[in-house]
Amino acid sequence: MSSETDAETIDANRREAADCCSVGHSLTDEEVAADVRTLATLGNDTRYEALRLIAGSDDGVCVCDMEPALGVSQGAVSQALSRLFGAGLVERRKEGRWRYYTATPRADRLLRMLDETRSLDDD
Repeated sequence: MSSETDAETIDANRREAADCCSVGHSLTDEEVAADVRTLATLGNDTRYEALRLIAGSDDGVCVCDMEPALGVSQGAVSQALSRLFGAGLVERRKEGRWRYYTATPRADRLLRMLDETRSLDDD
């Protein structure tokens, strides 16, 4: 059997598989990439716990309170907050020499959804 025939057979098999298994989704490549970035941001203990602390506060959390609450270095807190901010999950404001972080509505919705899916596991 020649390599040309092999290639034709492979192409025919792919077409046949595509015909019988037509699946897809409506997301663009950019939307998929954005979702993956968001999930990757939440896929770290320090970042996730920081977001939970921030979301649990009514008026924002000061950076100075994050280090002892998370039990990590100031550098790790800064990196976590930077990633959360870059992902659009927290907002920050400066008051004097302190920075305060609040959760965005998007972060609140994501955390609520996680809570709801976790409660489904308890049923």
